[in-house]
Parts: sequence; structure tokens; C-alpha cells
Amino acid sequence: MSLNREEKAVVIEEVAAELAKAQSVIIAEYRGLDVASATVLRKTARESGVYLRVLKNTLVRRAIVGTPFEELSAQLTGPLIYGISTDPVEAAKVLATFAKTNDKLVIKGGALPNNILSQDGVKALATMPSREELLSKLLGTMQAPIAQFVRTLNEVPTKFVRGLAAVRDQKEAA
Repeated sequence: MSLNREEKAVVIEEVAAELAKAQSVIIAEYRGLDVASATVLRKTARESGVYLRVLKNTLVRRAIVGTPFEELSAQLTGPLIYGISTDPVEAAKVLATFAKTNDKLVIKGGALPNNILSQDGVKALATMPSREELLSKLLGTMQAPIAQFVRTLNEVPTKFVRGLAAVRDQKEAA
């Protein structure tokens, strides 16, 4: 079923709005993917905060004009599903994880703002830790010296108390 001009304009606006706040766009060919598998993929994407949609390539070409993803238009051929995410890693993770278990979904490429990714680039991006994981590692690294300093400060009175206990035990034994 084809869309009329107004419906196409609405789709272009919606995709342009998603691209305005996006940090990554991943494209994959879904030829031969059954409905049950597509439903599982959509559910996973929704839970991860990834905008996942099958779109006409011509509409996407119009939507990406003037965005940092404009160079992606050369890769838009064939039946494609688009994963758009505000987290640079999340869309790649969702699609790459699904592609491992389902050979019908083939990752074609993607883009970060002003940077085109190949298939291998998307797979490498999918193996990176997410923003939250990186922040927690950074926080742990920043906390380690302070925690060690506190332990060291605590050790002085602890040693003193152990020494007093040892003297007390010696006097009791004598």
C-alpha cells in the first residue's frame, strides 16, 4: 500500500525529528525475516530505546538531507530496516545481537554523526561498552584512590589498638 503525499511528508518529518536527536543510525537488510522474528526484534529495540522502523529508502534520503547522516544516502539500497538511537552504541548492539541468532538479518552499515560505518565498523561498535558502563568504570577508577586513602588512614588506629591488645594479652599471661 503506497502513501499519499501528506502521509509521506509526515513520515519524513518523523524520521527527521528522530535523526535530529540521534547519535547513530544502523541499517540492515531484513529480506526473508519472518513476522515472529521481526516482532521479537522490535520488542528488543523498544526496550533498549532504539527507534526501529522499515522505511522507503527515498523517504529516508529526503529526511537525512541537512543532517550529519547525509553521507549515508549512498548505502540506502534494497529492503532496509533502520535503527536510530540517541546512544551511539545501543542500535548497533541490538541489531548485531539479533543478527547473530538470525541469519536473515544482515547488517549493511551505519553512521555516526559525520562518519560512515561499514559492516565491520558496526560490529566493532556493537562490542563497545555502553555509556552507562563506561561511566560506572570511570567512577570506580576515580573512587579507588580515595577509598585506598581512607583504608590507609583507618589502618593507623587499628594497628594501635592491636598493639594495645597484644600488650594487654602479654601482661595477662605474665
